Amino acid sequence: MRTYWNTTNGLRTIEEWQQGCWVQVTCPTQEDCDFLEHTLGIPDYFISDIADTDERARYEFDEGWILIILRIPYVKEVRSRTPYITIPLGIIMGKGVCVTLCNFETNMMIDFVSCQQRRGQGFTDSVDMVFRLFLSSAVWYLKRLKQINTLLEKSKENLDRHIDNADLINLSKLQDSLTYFITSIRGNETLLSKLKFKLPVDELDADLIEDVNIEMSQARESASIYANILDSTMD
Repeated sequence: MRTYWNTTNGLRTIEEWQQGCWVQVTCPTQEDCDFLEHTLGIPDYFISDIADTDERARYEFDEGWILIILRIPYVKEVRSRTPYITIPLGIIMGKGVCVTLCNFETNMMIDFVSCQQRRGQGFTDSVDMVFRLFLSSAVWYLKRLKQINTLLEKSKENLDRHIDNADLINLSKLQDSLTYFITSIRGNETLLSKLKFKLPVDELDADLIEDVNIEMSQARESASIYANILDSTMD
């Protein structure tokens, strides 16, 4: 699914692609991929790299294009082996094009659009949008970590009353989820530290980056604390 956004005066949808607009692609069809590759001229391997759920957080330049892959939190079925995981969100910029591409529909992106519309300011440029996506991801890591902590506390309370295999299995699932989170947050932090020297950052961007650093650091520390608590409980 493709959505075209005018980002200059607030955030509003437009009917077709225009130079400088934001193209949001979610759960892409073959038609969407053809549009990105053949109409916008985006390198095909950018699209396939983003489709790889194991792709790490990184950036890449290629003949006027830049690909940024950010790891964001995602919730699967509660009964799945690992309910809380991370997935790649691709950001592609260059040649008057700005695209976000994700192979999953996420609450984070729905909330991101809603928040920007409430701000009523749009984005100053594509770099501003990149760092706002970093900030949104950090905020959503914290939200998901609160949910994980609630489940952790509930399982601990149950184990205090009696040992139950179901609670031990749930704790094991949370342990895997926290490992995913910690690894992905650290990867995002490393990516951010590189991008602030690779992208044209102005004073407003610098302030935004500082906010992102604070939120990501808090998310990483929270995930580490919960992981330590869980390890001690499992022992």
